Amino acid sequence: MRTACSLGSLLPIQEVLKYTRRLARTDVDTIWIPETWGMENFAMLGTASQLATTPRIGSSIINIYSRSPAAIAMGAATVDTLSGGRLVLGLGTSSPAIVEGLHGSRFDRPLQRTREVVEIIRLAVSGKKINYQGRIFGPKGFRLLIKPVRAKIPIYLAAVNRKMVDLACEIGDGVIFYLRPIDEMRQTISAVRQNTRQTFEVACQLVTCVSDDQTAAMERARRTISFYIAVGKIYRDFLARNGFEEETRLIYEEFQMTGLSRLHRLVSDKMVRSLAVAGTPHDCLSRLAEFRNAGLDLPILQFNPTGGGDSFEMFVETFFGDAR
Repeated sequence: MRTACSLGSLLPIQEVLKYTRRLARTDVDTIWIPETWGMENFAMLGTASQLATTPRIGSSIINIYSRSPAAIAMGAATVDTLSGGRLVLGLGTSSPAIVEGLHGSRFDRPLQRTREVVEIIRLAVSGKKINYQGRIFGPKGFRLLIKPVRAKIPIYLAAVNRKMVDLACEIGDGVIFYLRPIDEMRQTISAVRQNTRQTFEVACQLVTCVSDDQTAAMERARRTISFYIAVGKIYRDFLARNGFEEETRLIYEEFQMTGLSRLHRLVSDKMVRSLAVAGTPHDCLSRLAEFRNAGLDLPILQFNPTGGGDSFEMFVETFFGDAR
């Protein structure tokens, strides 16, 4: 069964490259590299593609507000060429805090913008000259100077709420979930299957913390979950609507009063079990099996260091093993 890995945005660049080399010796399906406000994604993807020459290389997630569609198409075509046709282009809208606060752009019409960005990227990668007129974008006379190695690069859309999930089913090659309660995800995947072709891939990035010390692994997962609930309104609201209204309210209230340091104490065991793969190696494999049984095609295990020795080596040995 296929399993992917995400190398989190808090890791130093040299660790991401070191871990990419290690993953290259395993049967990992895809190595996903994030972009928030640290590593630039296309540079990292191009480098990773030279260090790991077999698995797919994925962007998780390039936001569609900080680059023009033409710039995204140029980056995607470049990385796909460098990797020999192994790129999976993960796109998403990000959030107002990042788009407006960090990039100084206006966060508006996310669904329409996503639709047009995907259309323009596909036209560019196909090699066609673009004369496009949408409601937001209108590039004229644009054609890539390089010939992409593939006429179509798979595009996966990050989605939380129903309208974006529906759009991903309509125009994407796959969807990427994050912090989605397992019971809700099971229902959503069932609905997705009724509206997509067989090749459409459902992936979910799962907060993953593995350690011989179950308590340490659970605490690490709590810290990651509480951070996203505190700073990510879209996740906070979604989780509140799907079984965790009390937890999200308490976490956000505490965040407003005291900041991030104590929030993890308010993340319940139920929340960790529903959202994360955390615990001893045996615990983690059991949890991963439950997420697969919920209907996931591709679990993306987000590495979260737990401390106490080489936690990445334990992570790799638990989930991937050595294939080469």
